[in-house]
Amino acid sequence: MAGGVFLAAAAVLMLLARETDGFAEWYATTVYPLIVGSLGRFFGLFPFSAVELGLYLLILALLMWFVGGGILSVRKRCVSSFLAETITRLVVLIGVLVFLYAANCGVNYSRTPFSVKAGLTAGKYTKEELAEFCAWTVEELNRTEASALRPEEARDLAREAMERLGEEYPDLAGYYPLPKLILISEILSVQGVTGVYSPFTVEANVNADVTAYNIPSTMCHELSHLRGFMREDEANYIAFLACLGSDRAEFRYSGLMMAYVYGMNALLKEDQDAWSAIRSELSDHAMADLAENTAFWKQYEGEVRKVHEKVNDTYLKLNRQTDGVKSYGRALDLMLAWYGDGQNEE
Repeated sequence: MAGGVFLAAAAVLMLLARETDGFAEWYATTVYPLIVGSLGRFFGLFPFSAVELGLYLLILALLMWFVGGGILSVRKRCVSSFLAETITRLVVLIGVLVFLYAANCGVNYSRTPFSVKAGLTAGKYTKEELAEFCAWTVEELNRTEASALRPEEARDLAREAMERLGEEYPDLAGYYPLPKLILISEILSVQGVTGVYSPFTVEANVNADVTAYNIPSTMCHELSHLRGFMREDEANYIAFLACLGSDRAEFRYSGLMMAYVYGMNALLKEDQDAWSAIRSELSDHAMADLAENTAFWKQYEGEVRKVHEKVNDTYLKLNRQTDGVKSYGRALDLMLAWYGDGQNEE
């Protein structure tokens, strides 16, 4: 019964978000900030990832239930009774998790996009405009002296960067808990994931093992979800803005590297000669970081990563991101629109 109530409540929320004009935006700006300020603030008190610990405890509890309290006690009870009790508990658990997902994440996918709120129009661009943007990223990277920043150091700085960006964009203003570092980050690495937002605990979780330059932009990306912006392209764009607006060279470098990678990947398909010319201008320091990043992810190539990418692709498409995993790269469209508006000259 209880599990059905939670599932029904989740269904109502998602239906209202998808079919009722203005509901998702109202929810994202009125209700969701209260959730971040309460649930997010509570779990933010813990220095570790609560959702990671919760996952391990859930696995342990299930093992204890099936082995200790369940299978071994079947001798004293009928099998049908054991199965009925197990199914009831699973339905309740699933119902609660689905409701938390809908309330803390799912509804927000239907809100007004950040690009619209920021007055940014992403349109088609020429290969010349793309090449100019890529050349700009190289120029900026070459004059940005950034040392490797330890993940632990970046947590406060990421929150400060997002709070600072919130002064310029009111929709990004509000309370931000510190991003969490995953203790056993290899769980994310084998999936090819740099970070993940947890709707169950309202936490921004980050893979602590990735190449150092990825840490700042990943933290800002995940924190942007705590302002209710769930679309991956916009989270990347927000992270780009936050990093560039930071006082720390390491954050600016991280944002520029993200822009460089997306831009150069697109340029390689459009104009290989321009790609080669621009790439040859990149500093040895940045080239070494890119090589380190490639080597890091190469060791995790395999079926687990492929399966996760397919699952994530399906998940994103179900949440109105028709490009699936390609939506991450659509942040380039927003960056180019930003660059075309001359905001890089400020």
